[in-house]
Amino acid sequence: MAEVSVLNMEGSEVGKIKLNDAIFGVEINEHLVHQAVVTQLANNRQGTQKAKTRSEVRGGGKKPWRQKGTGHARQGSIRAPQWTGGGVVFTPTPRDYSLKMNRKEKRIALKSALTSRVNEGKFIVVDEIKFEAPKTKEFAQMMTNLDTAKALVVINDNDANVVKSAANIPTVKTASVNTINVYDILKYDTVIVSQDAVKTIEEVYA
Repeated sequence: MAEVSVLNMEGSEVGKIKLNDAIFGVEINEHLVHQAVVTQLANNRQGTQKAKTRSEVRGGGKKPWRQKGTGHARQGSIRAPQWTGGGVVFTPTPRDYSLKMNRKEKRIALKSALTSRVNEGKFIVVDEIKFEAPKTKEFAQMMTNLDTAKALVVINDNDANVVKSAANIPTVKTASVNTINVYDILKYDTVIVSQDAVKTIEEVYA
């Protein structure tokens, strides 16, 4: 089992914790990690873009001028694509971009992402992340104490004071154990996890 230091919010070591190899010491499957990221980004797309074709644009029912004898090129409608205000050729239409992964693949990808952070030394365990009131300054000081600027902070429950304290820091995202995902784990330089959240992760994802 991998053993990492447990720090307090001041950045001092207060103990050690052994991480479950079934979660934090698996063989990294890069293919499934990539697939999980692609799937999440695809599922975030709305797919609502739309432009009108010549059959949907208003007007243009009348032939603008007679077929022959005007000196102009023949035209059938002022809403053809070559006209200003005409329809769009090969227009984008609403579509569903969503992709699917089965549960087992998702779990392997998540374990692989967590393992990679542990192997890189970018997995920080904090004994307790707690604030008496929402204070951005105090949260920023904790980040400085932990020597990191861009981090995913995982807490065991949705503590409003912690979430609000981090809300105004653009390089920090908070997440509860049941909302962590591969994309966020890889997007942020460091993963900061409270000690009780580590135990919950091991219980939920083992």
